[in-house]
Amino acid sequence: MYSSSSHLALIPVISKNSVNPDTIFANNEMSLGDIEIYGFDYDYTLAFYSRHLHTLIFNIARDILIQEHRYPEGLREYEYIPNFVVRGLHYDVQKALLMKIDAFHYIQLGTVYRGLHPVPDKEVIAMYDGCHVPLENMSDFYGKSSHGHTMKQFMDIFSLPEMNLLCSVNDYFMKHNIDYEPVHLYKDVKEAIGDVHVKGIMYRAVEADIENYISYGEQTHAVLKKLYEDGKKMFLITNSPFDFVDRGMNYIVGKDWRDLFDIVIVQADKPGFFNDRRKPFRRVTDKGVLHWDRIHKLEKGKIYKQGNLYEFLRLTGWRGSKVLYFGDHIYSDLADLTLKHGWRTGAIIPELRKEIKIMNTEECVHLMTWLQGLTGLIEHMQVHRDPASQAVVQEWIEEREAMRSQTKDIFNGQFGSLFRTYHNPTYFSRRLSRFADIYMASLSCLLNYDFQHTFFPRRTPLQHESPFWPEQTSAGGDGFHCDAPSKT
Repeated sequence: MYSSSSHLALIPVISKNSVNPDTIFANNEMSLGDIEIYGFDYDYTLAFYSRHLHTLIFNIARDILIQEHRYPEGLREYEYIPNFVVRGLHYDVQKALLMKIDAFHYIQLGTVYRGLHPVPDKEVIAMYDGCHVPLENMSDFYGKSSHGHTMKQFMDIFSLPEMNLLCSVNDYFMKHNIDYEPVHLYKDVKEAIGDVHVKGIMYRAVEADIENYISYGEQTHAVLKKLYEDGKKMFLITNSPFDFVDRGMNYIVGKDWRDLFDIVIVQADKPGFFNDRRKPFRRVTDKGVLHWDRIHKLEKGKIYKQGNLYEFLRLTGWRGSKVLYFGDHIYSDLADLTLKHGWRTGAIIPELRKEIKIMNTEECVHLMTWLQGLTGLIEHMQVHRDPASQAVVQEWIEEREAMRSQTKDIFNGQFGSLFRTYHNPTYFSRRLSRFADIYMASLSCLLNYDFQHTFFPRRTPLQHESPFWPEQTSAGGDGFHCDAPSKT
């Protein structure tokens, strides 16, 4: 009989495959030699924020609920909880439940939260008549929640405070036995979070104390300078207002930051910018004064607001696969560009660096290797129906279940990895692979590659191909989360 000590023999197979967190990963083959024009979002693409910003957004929105929506004063006891949630989670608006869902619409048991506490598996299964969420309850292909969809997916890094606030208010109401309508709560929290942005409260706070909120990095400047010196065209399309972007870019890049960009578009209203043909561009002065003149060309050194992508394409002629656009929001920034317009896309996933560092730890390598080995043993031994063999298989199944929970907890105690639901990709991960040609932890990863580099996706076997791939062992097969390209 095998025991967990047997995993030691399997470790050397993959222990040397540590992953460089500065690697750029490819979902689709792409050569930088073909890229002439580079476009960027601003928030969490050019500018990275400290944890203090999430606390600020949470606190302001919580106070808006109390002061403007007449929520109980007792909510002031709640504070932002770092590392409580991860991006990409789904929220059942009518049941007031936050959860993780995989690429096949299955809920991961153990990751369903009502307020700040997990919901027992039996209760989840009873509520959903199993673990599957029907397609009509999910948001649509682009992540929009309309036509009565009950599941809202949080894809934005700015949504971490919103999820925290939803859980906190739900927790308060349950603790105090207050009867409330979950749909009203969701809408009120969404509106309060929106007000933090729309009313400019967040922008003013960041501008007033920029060193506290922006994680200063010379590497953003280095990337832009390298592209500029190589003769690449560059543009910026952001939903943020000009004053806010200008203050941040002065801090990150320097007062001459606008010299690096051929076109700067602010308050773009993405994702509407990519779909709505009605809004024309409008020129804005440095002082924020709007011009009334019709825009016949987009000029370097000038600032534009609103507009739409169709007009942008007409005025610039920047079409197809010679354009590479970077953003952090898989739906709002990348989906339309890749599916409708043929631009190449790069996803900035800051969480990637932390997850790769965890994956490289000895604990993770041991856990993942043995988990794969154990799965292989169960798969091969289950055909033996005698009582002794079945008893051993049952022990292995129980051990595997315990280990699956352990591997989840390594990444995040409540919701696990951003990218995996046990062995399956998450809903987030599947969308990332569909809408992003390449993905990376930050733009600084570009500094490790020259501008003729071709990114190749790793040819991992399809399920029916794996017998023909001799290097695929039970320890390092396609379900192995810690396996990724080795150091650049």
